[in-house]
Amino acid sequence: MAKSQSRQNKAKTVGRYVSAENRGRVTARRPVGADHSPHWYAWLLIDLLIFGMLVITLNYLQVLPGSTSSWYLVIGLVSMFSAFYLATRYR
Repeated sequence: MAKSQSRQNKAKTVGRYVSAENRGRVTARRPVGADHSPHWYAWLLIDLLIFGMLVITLNYLQVLPGSTSSWYLVIGLVSMFSAFYLATRYR
């Protein structure tokens, strides 16, 4: 059995070159549709950015209930940081 496998390997190599298939270095192709994000993904990203900016701006203009609060700043920053995280995953 061992001799038949070595004969097959010698038949596929020419000189020092070993094909990528023989080395096992070939990666599988991805489907074409897997390269794109869903349609709603970009809208969610934009909405989170705008929401975070509005919350922070309205907080400092003292329009939101409870006067100025650090929790509004936290909500706005978390919204914007999550949008930036989503932007790094957008395809």
